[in-house]
Amino acid sequence: MAVVFLLYVAAEVAAVWAVASVIGFLPTLGVLLAGAFLGSWLARREGGKAARAFAATARAGRPAHAEITDGMLVGLGGLFILVPGFVSDVVGLLLLLPPTRGLFRKAWLRRIERRAPSAFHQSHGRVIVVDSEVVDRRRGDDDPPSRPVIDSW
Repeated sequence: MAVVFLLYVAAEVAAVWAVASVIGFLPTLGVLLAGAFLGSWLARREGGKAARAFAATARAGRPAHAEITDGMLVGLGGLFILVPGFVSDVVGLLLLLPPTRGLFRKAWLRRIERRAPSAFHQSHGRVIVVDSEVVDRRRGDDDPPSRPVIDSW
């Protein structure tokens, strides 16, 4: 992980150095600031769209996997935009723009679908989730709950 971070820092420094050598120091700072402002505006706009899409999907009673993933990717893209540097700005813009965000979303959901069965098998099937309620299968059906259930509604 440290090697990846060092490579990232080296790439950022090289990118800033290359741009500054072509257009100068002050214009480079201006481009970085303009990118931060434009990116934060885009993140706010796309975040609002993702939130509205999630609300509409939830109201319709459909699963909102894509909408939740879009919101996560927009947040991550906004974070990358706020980190100073050209490499992070490009990654942030790729996560914020809908066409490229769709590619990241599909890859992320495929990865989760591949890993989800292995996560279940690692638990040896002892704990399952039914209707958003955790059920411990180690306990017998006739055993009382380990703690009283208090319903405050």
